Parts: sequence; C-alpha cells; structure tokens
Amino acid sequence: MSHADQLFLQNCREILSHGVWDTDLPVRPRWEDGTPAHTIKKFGIINRYQLQEEFPILTLRRTYWKSAVDELLWIWQKKSNNIHDLSSHIWDQWVDESGSIGKAYGYQLSVKHHYPEGDMDQVDRVLYDLKHNPASRRILTSLYNFEDLHDMHLYPCAYSMTFNVSGKVLNAILNQRSQDMLTANNWNVVQYAILVHMFAQVSGLVPGELVHVIADAHIYDRHIPIVERMLERAPAPAPRLIIDSSVTDFYAFTPDSFRLDGYTPAAFEEKIPIAI
Repeated sequence: MSHADQLFLQNCREILSHGVWDTDLPVRPRWEDGTPAHTIKKFGIINRYQLQEEFPILTLRRTYWKSAVDELLWIWQKKSNNIHDLSSHIWDQWVDESGSIGKAYGYQLSVKHHYPEGDMDQVDRVLYDLKHNPASRRILTSLYNFEDLHDMHLYPCAYSMTFNVSGKVLNAILNQRSQDMLTANNWNVVQYAILVHMFAQVSGLVPGELVHVIADAHIYDRHIPIVERMLERAPAPAPRLIIDSSVTDFYAFTPDSFRLDGYTPAAFEEKIPIAI
C-alpha cells in the first residue's frame, strides 16, 4: 500500500467519524442543480510525505497526474492566469470572456518585486535563494495577496510554499486553506511533490519531505457514498517517478519530463459531481 493511500484513507475516516457538518450555515458552493453543497470537515490536518521513499500518488483511483503537472507548470512556470495557456478545462467555470481567471495563481507569481539583488518575481527569487543563499529561512512564496483578492475569480486554495534546505536536502511546507478531499487532495499533493522535485533538481539538491497543512479538509455531502466505497478498496504499491535528468533549467521542464513506472490505479467508473 502506498503511503499516499494510507494517509487519504486515514484522513477520510477521521473526517467521516469525527468531522463537523456545516448544514446549519449558509455556504457559497453550489451543485450544478443549484442546491447548496454542504460539507463535513476536520480542521488542521497535517500530512507528511517522504519524497525519497515514494511518489505520493493515489492508487485507490486514478489521479490524472499529467494534467496536474500541466496545471502546475501553467501556474509556476508560465505564470499565467489565462486558460488559453492551459491544456485541460478545469478552470472553465471561473474565467471571463477573455479566458482570464483574474489576478489569481500564476498572475501573482509573475509580479516582480524589488530586492537588493535586483527585481525578481517569486519563483525566480526561490531559484536565486536556493542557489546563492540555501541557509536562508526566508525562502517562500504566497499567492494570497489581499490587495488583489477583489480581482481574483477564485481565491487561492493552496496558497503558500515554504522551502527549507537541510544539508543537500530540499524540504517544503504547502499551506492550504481549503481542500476538497475527493476531487483535489491527491491532485495537489502530486503537483507540489513534483514542484519540490523540480526545484531540487535544478538547484543541485535532493527532494526530501513535503509537509501538507490543510486548514479545512472536507468531504462534500454528495461525495460521501463514493468515498465510503473507496474506503473498502485495497490500495496498490506506489509507482516510481522518473524525471529527465538532463533538465537543469526550471523553465525547460515539460509534462513529458516526467514518467511514472508501475502506476496501477484501481478501476474507477463513477462520475464525481463538482461543487462550484
């Protein structure tokens, strides 16, 4: 059984057994038919993934990891806020007529800031510090810019990364304000595990631990029967991540730079409703 499967099952059991419902409160999300999308949640879930031991992808159902990587590169590498730069359609509900999601996600990473070393955006600042100042305790990024929230079509869910170098090992903490456990939990874990691998490889480091801190980990009401069926499944072993070792430039990675060997997810035919 993969560690990612273990943690997912553990988190979902904890939420279903000891979580708190929001059915007595007004909520923003709606189902496609307009019904309020209520959740049962746990506050403050923390998951730790040792990236040298295995790649943290679910086998209980398929994670479309190539699409997850494509979105990751859209945000962190292209620094885009326009879906015309994205291969999938996961953002289609949030765009305006031009295809923009407003000043969210990639837009925030594209903004240059002033430093003694020169003007840099947040990604280039991380790359600079990992190379020139790896002992720094200030290597972090944040997408949650209060000044621009009114211009974001969706507030960032996974909103900050803190990087820390121990010897030659790159560790990171992902902070997330809100997590839809069924549809997005492993999607985000896969993305940010890949991101740590990317930063490590181009900085002459090895990936270490990814710590995922979730403020509000929830399961939507219409997702519960699906999650309960997943809890009865037997997970498979984790696959092995293989990265093109010739890539030394962060901006040269493509989805084809990554390969998973031995990924055998369980068959999953159910259509998952999405709350928006």
